Amino acid sequence: MSAPAAAGAPGHATGPVRAERTEPGGHGGSRPPLPSLTGLRWLAALLVFGLHIDLAGYFGGRGGKVASWAFASGDTGVSFFFILSGFILMWSARPQDRATRFWRRRIARIYPVHLVTAGLALLMAYTVMPYMKPTGQETVANLLLVHSWTYSWRETLNPVSWSLACEAFFYALFPLIAFLLRHSSARAAAAIAGLSALAAVFMPFVNTQFGLGWNDYYYPPARLPEFVLGVALARLMLLDRWRGPGLKTSLAITVVGYFLAPELGGDHHAVGPLLGFALLIPAAARADLTGAASLWRRPVLVRLGELSFAFYMIHLLAIRFGERLFHAYSPRLPVLSALGATAAALAASLALSWLLYAGVERPGRRLLLLRGRRSPADSPATAARADRSRG
Repeated sequence: MSAPAAAGAPGHATGPVRAERTEPGGHGGSRPPLPSLTGLRWLAALLVFGLHIDLAGYFGGRGGKVASWAFASGDTGVSFFFILSGFILMWSARPQDRATRFWRRRIARIYPVHLVTAGLALLMAYTVMPYMKPTGQETVANLLLVHSWTYSWRETLNPVSWSLACEAFFYALFPLIAFLLRHSSARAAAAIAGLSALAAVFMPFVNTQFGLGWNDYYYPPARLPEFVLGVALARLMLLDRWRGPGLKTSLAITVVGYFLAPELGGDHHAVGPLLGFALLIPAAARADLTGAASLWRRPVLVRLGELSFAFYMIHLLAIRFGERLFHAYSPRLPVLSALGATAAALAASLALSWLLYAGVERPGRRLLLLRGRRSPADSPATAARADRSRG
């Protein structure tokens, strides 16, 4: 997809109501792409990268304090991914689709990169980083994407893959969630969005009050409200009933929430920018649909957004391998040396993500979809169009 075509000229924008009506009787049709959401994916991935640079201790002294201030809330980028995932899946959902076809497309979307990065992590564990070595049970759980259900296994092999275990749980439930939301009114969708946001905010309290014993950050059911929030927001967009603020205001609210998040502390930390994310995603989508100005629709950001999944999956392995070059964990380098090391880690992660995207993600998806294709709806080209803006 070329970026200009994805952006759409203002005079040719397709609004939510029109997109909904292109499906006679609620079947068939496709909806316009949302390239600004692809660009925003890169920002979220970059925040997670910054968090891991900070945790790896590249910066010492005053530089370390600045890095912590800037990226202490970088883990909230995963919350953005979860909300975005629900939004995009609902936006691109096919009412006539069978659950098995949907699940096959999801597996084709994420599993090739997961399998390769898990293999790289295993190679590192048996060579340069023995502390990463998993047990047989942990390895099987990771490959089956159920490892984050057990707290001690959550960071098996490639640590960031815990979020894929959450996504796998969301995917398993999505056909039912989409069926229920597809038949909901705007009022019901708004109520579900509000209740989902409240559930995400008060999950730590509920967990403690009722003794659920969940880890609020890693446990898939604990993150489900964020995904459902995204689904409900997309339903409001499809009904042309979203009335949130514009892109600039939504971004400002998100930034404020991001920097206030550490003040919430503990289990409530990740909900700091939740309101901002819930406003920013529909605002960016509406900017694409109406042809309004959007920084995130620029070609370079869209291209980086397309690489963001591979980047997310490889960057921590690159950072950890970099620890071997320092011969120490948490090297606490002077500012200039730390900036150079960070730039090197970023460049290496980007180069590896391009290799993963071009050599694993795209061909792997094509191969898996071609082998299981039953109808034109399952073609790699059709699936790729539906996945352009996926979180």
